Amino acid sequence: MITTVEERAAELHDVIRTCTLCALSATRTHAVPGEGPLTAEVMCIGEAPGMNEDKQGRPFVGAAGQFLGELLGAAGLTREQVYICNVLKCRPPGNRDPLPNEIDACAEYLDLQIDLVDPLVIVTLGRFSMSKWFPQQAISRIHGSVKEVDDRFVVPMYHPAAALHQGSLRQVLLDDFARLPAILERARARRRAAETEQQVPSAAEQPASEPIVPEPASASPVEAAAPLTAPFSTNGAHAASLPSTQDPMPERPASQEPERRTAAPPTQDSTPERDDPDPAGKTEQIRLFE
Repeated sequence: MITTVEERAAELHDVIRTCTLCALSATRTHAVPGEGPLTAEVMCIGEAPGMNEDKQGRPFVGAAGQFLGELLGAAGLTREQVYICNVLKCRPPGNRDPLPNEIDACAEYLDLQIDLVDPLVIVTLGRFSMSKWFPQQAISRIHGSVKEVDDRFVVPMYHPAAALHQGSLRQVLLDDFARLPAILERARARRRAAETEQQVPSAAEQPASEPIVPEPASASPVEAAAPLTAPFSTNGAHAASLPSTQDPMPERPASQEPERRTAAPPTQDSTPERDDPDPAGKTEQIRLFE
């Protein structure tokens, strides 16, 4: 049973290496799943393997890969700190552009890799990886911008190979990557804030304090000495046992003076007053693994 992230990633890479979902499986030398730490904060997503990648089964190992290492250095990162993969896992013949059905065949693999790594920042390299989050956009207009998607930042950039063919893009790429540390720090702060919100329950989720209900007062001596109420029916033995309310009061001899008693001073209630209780209470991904 697959339990750890490393085991899930290894299983996914094995599935990619033996994939036959599109015609590229018939022309490839090696499928190229991707590589990098599964705890990486940054994920770089390219277009498709080239000739050197197809031979070695690793992403970005040619001239474009060397320039990618330089770009990562401008961002204060090393290749060993970043997870690198491509939209397509197999090389298109002659390095042609990926076809829509080929992108669809690999889409689930890419989604699973993003889920496994859970990066803070995704850097798309080239227009084909950019179109996953920025459809119908031109990379010349939005390169270096930031878009927040699913609690992470997505930053579109030119593919490193573009600078090898068009020298003016070299400095553009270096400048875009130089802004990556600040973007990464924003993403870290955003993730910390989201985790804090999940740990602290909202006011609606906190249990309401029960109001303080004063205990019922005991009956006073006058109430305790109140005469019994007559029963519903005065017929029968029960009614006969009750004392008659018509009996005359016994006479007191005239010579006998009533005993004088001095009333005791009222005692102060030692029970402190209790304030009224405050009503406000102060107080879709497809799983490949099972």
